[in-house]
Amino acid sequence: MKLKLLFLLILTSKCIYSQTIEIIGKVTSISDVENIHVINNTAQAFTITDKNGEFKIPVKFNDTLIFSSIQYKLKEVVVTHQMLLNQAVLVKLDEQINELKEVVIGRILTGNLLKDINNLQGERPVNFFDVGIPGYTGKIATQSERRLSEAGGFNPSLGSSGYGLGGSIGFTPIINAITGRTKMLKNRVKLEEREVLMQKIKRNIAKDFFASNPMEEELKMDFLYFCADDVNFIKYCKNQTDFKVLIFLRVKYKQYMENRD
Repeated sequence: MKLKLLFLLILTSKCIYSQTIEIIGKVTSISDVENIHVINNTAQAFTITDKNGEFKIPVKFNDTLIFSSIQYKLKEVVVTHQMLLNQAVLVKLDEQINELKEVVIGRILTGNLLKDINNLQGERPVNFFDVGIPGYTGKIATQSERRLSEAGGFNPSLGSSGYGLGGSIGFTPIINAITGRTKMLKNRVKLEEREVLMQKIKRNIAKDFFASNPMEEELKMDFLYFCADDVNFIKYCKNQTDFKVLIFLRVKYKQYMENRD
């Protein structure tokens, strides 16, 4: 009987050690714990935490989990036997504190009012709010967007009806449409949009992605441009959660590596 129990215990332990199990985890900290990147560096699987800091991820014994976020220090956790038995893990993250060197902004005041006034130079520039003029405070257009706006939105297929019955059309938009300059500018705006989005992904997500999807340093930018060239790049990456962007990058990673083989 004892031998049977021992055999069952050994068999159960082997199954636990070799089997992939989905565990439930929770991240705790004194600050916001939503959208923390959780990466199984061994199995190259990833997920993110919800607003409560909770997540689910498949693991095996001895896998390494990496917890990464801008506001927290990088943390690695090795999956233990106890975690597999409990099918749960609790992780506490430490805040990332960036100490800046002491700087002095502006002139140092001496306490002598007349002397300090004489030392002041220049005046605050007057803006449109000071004189009661409405001003634009929205997104500043890029150079290509300004040129496209100047080129006009004339559509040859609409004719003059695009501007209302009997309405007149400026000569410049017509010339731009005929010569193809408007189309060229539209394509340039799209290229700039892709470049800005790619740089944002590089800045916010690339480090975590390459942690679980290794690649030579000199190939990383080539891979990101490979992703940006995809016709669905804007659709799957613009205004999407980090999790959805990571899924898109993972699909492109497989394609990129297959192309290099």
